[in-house]
Amino acid sequence: MTAPVAGHDLLERALAVRTIAGERFFEAEAERIARLCHRMAERFARGGRLLALGRSPAARSDARHVAVEFVHPVIVGKRALPAIALTAEGGPLPAQVALVVEPDDMLIAFDAGEAETAAALEPAGRRGSLTTAFAPGVADWVFEPEGDEFVRQEIVETTYHVLWELVHVFFDHRGLLEGRRAGPLQDAGPSSFLYPFLGEQESDLEAVVQDVRASVLMKAHETAGLRRQTVTENAGALAAAPAELRASLTAGGRLLTLGNGGSATDAMDVVADFRTSLGGGPARAALDLTEDAAILTAIANDIGPEAIFARQVIAHGRPGDMLLALSTSGTSGSVIAALQEARRRDVRTIAMVGYDGGRVAAERLADHVVITRSEHIPRIQEAQATAYHLLRSLVEER
Repeated sequence: MTAPVAGHDLLERALAVRTIAGERFFEAEAERIARLCHRMAERFARGGRLLALGRSPAARSDARHVAVEFVHPVIVGKRALPAIALTAEGGPLPAQVALVVEPDDMLIAFDAGEAETAAALEPAGRRGSLTTAFAPGVADWVFEPEGDEFVRQEIVETTYHVLWELVHVFFDHRGLLEGRRAGPLQDAGPSSFLYPFLGEQESDLEAVVQDVRASVLMKAHETAGLRRQTVTENAGALAAAPAELRASLTAGGRLLTLGNGGSATDAMDVVADFRTSLGGGPARAALDLTEDAAILTAIANDIGPEAIFARQVIAHGRPGDMLLALSTSGTSGSVIAALQEARRRDVRTIAMVGYDGGRVAAERLADHVVITRSEHIPRIQEAQATAYHLLRSLVEER
């Protein structure tokens, strides 16, 4: 009984720390975030692109996450926006940026405290690009969340999700974008005398900024509530899974991780966290099954997309290993196939899923299931980040 009690205390403390840090950050920064959304919308409207920079393994996961969100919007009816991640695999970041950056581009850096990343931002700014960073330095827009590395990362993730969601608001108010003609929000035609408010001109930037500011605060509050639901309702799984995973890793097992889209970048983050020493404990063996584009595309092309992870479980999975699957829906075919293959190979499984848990929960396809009860994908991913960070922390608790 000792481990679950200790785990429960850690979960409560972790929630309190995140709630306080999140409230402080977003109360202080909501208006600046709203104004940054406006400036980014202007640049996207002029043909600018978002370049996300990440050199360290953890920063790389955030860079890839923000890029996939902007290019592949999951908000129905919203446009795809040009974004790409530049990471250490491509060579020194300053050299990469120098080759591709253009004046209307935007750069967002996730480890700007590192000299190489800072060196990439400065010349981009001189060229006219808009720069944002989550550490002090040479960026035009600097945001500095408080807390440990996990708390900061969770606040950063919420921030770039909010930027992605709310930049679209300004596309719906075209007259508020620099160089574009203002017009009525709606054209009521001959009926305009009946509905005079429909002819309101989109010239009140401050009013829209304040609406976006309020939306930032609302989304941050929603995230805090969903974190609490995720942690409290799944306290049993969040106590049992780390204990089993610790035993597996100590005995020589590995943690395999997977997910699609934004969840793939979360799988990258999990592996980065486990491969890093925490609290004086050892670095842990972890494999990211989303990492190798050649393997993923070969399997998808030759067999089919549902096999992209199951085939790798066949190659890598051994009895004594454990698998962490991340899915916002709980119904992804590739995730389900991987969980089923893992069970056939005596690989124990943890699943973090959204909505009502989908097939993963309904069919009990994982040994430990953590359900985040929401249908809003960004909020699900933010709460899941808390869950897997706590998983990492509890592996080192005794």
